[in-house]
Amino acid sequence: MDSVWAHRFRSLLTIVGIVIGITTVVTVSSLLSGLKQGVTTFFSEFGPDNIFISRVSGDPNQNPPPSEIRRKPVGSDYAELIQRLVPSVAEVSATLYLPGVIGRTPITAKVPGYESDQVNMIGQTASGFLTQPRNFVAGRPFTEEEEKRGARVCVIGPKLADALFPDGSVLGRSVTVAGAEYTIIGVTEEAKGGFFGENPIDRQVTIPLSVARLRYPQLDRFVVIAKASEGRRGDAEEDIRQLLRRVRKTPLGAPDDFSLSTADQIIARFDSITQLIVLVSISISGLGLLVGGIGVMNIMLVSVTERTKEIGVRKALGARRSDIIVQFLTEAVALTGAGGVLGLLISVIVTLIVGTLVPSLPSAVSTGALIAGFAVSVGIGIFFGTWPAVKAARLDPVEALRYE
Repeated sequence: MDSVWAHRFRSLLTIVGIVIGITTVVTVSSLLSGLKQGVTTFFSEFGPDNIFISRVSGDPNQNPPPSEIRRKPVGSDYAELIQRLVPSVAEVSATLYLPGVIGRTPITAKVPGYESDQVNMIGQTASGFLTQPRNFVAGRPFTEEEEKRGARVCVIGPKLADALFPDGSVLGRSVTVAGAEYTIIGVTEEAKGGFFGENPIDRQVTIPLSVARLRYPQLDRFVVIAKASEGRRGDAEEDIRQLLRRVRKTPLGAPDDFSLSTADQIIARFDSITQLIVLVSISISGLGLLVGGIGVMNIMLVSVTERTKEIGVRKALGARRSDIIVQFLTEAVALTGAGGVLGLLISVIVTLIVGTLVPSLPSAVSTGALIAGFAVSVGIGIFFGTWPAVKAARLDPVEALRYE
């Protein structure tokens, strides 16, 4: 440590690459860890027993992949078929997702004195509150009878309610959404989890499916949700697949021309994306660690040259080769370990600052990432310090003593 501190500026420049590499990996993994927690909670609220049936994979509000663009729509009538013909399913609902812009006009929610364009809108059957139960801070969901008669009622999310009704008086009030007026009968509880801390359900307007189909007959972005009986999700998924292949006349041996997914499958796909991001960040930071490691080897070789006489004195007094190797390896590890600790401190500070400045971007500093970061920095010291240490141990004591 005295040797490192005696050349502190040189030592600091040597470990810059290690500091950058460790900071990058730990910061990225911390941000992704927090994001993953939020997304996992978000999708787990979809229900562990639910099966989602749609025309295309992915977000129904996004453009489908080219390979899926010619698929036939999944209709809301599929919900009735599944409910009637699949005994392993306990409950079925259908949801129509409205795009953010209809006829070149963005969807907005208006009340006297207030307006919000941070809103999304869906139409769903009353059974949607059974397949995906929601807690209510006020009011209630609409009933099957209200849906059948096309009642102009709606349920809204808590953040939208706060934006439109700062006074807190929401129930029974009217709101104009996409040019039509609805009576608010319920406000849902704030959702858990989400993407970057935001959950679209908190700004959602839910109207009866019959009303949505009447107002937007041209839309076909349906998602059917089938809630399997307890312990029978696998059977339900296979039964639904076979039923839809018959209904859609899918040729034998041809792939499904529809999408079946579950919450854990969606989470697994998200995990594969985050793993790719971590892999890229490790690759980038690996360059910094390599540069830092080469710098450590270089500075240790310089140190061996500068202290040749000291090595000769130690060996003349009885120091073994192993003693010299341990001495210089310890110095190399002290150097890279200090870089690792500095990188970890910077990464924690950066993560906390990002979490404070951008609350919508969740972050969680992983203990495993901290331990791994420090272990990597120490490992670099051992790897790149071995050759200088061995070179020092091989010095002839007589030649070393008269080096100067």
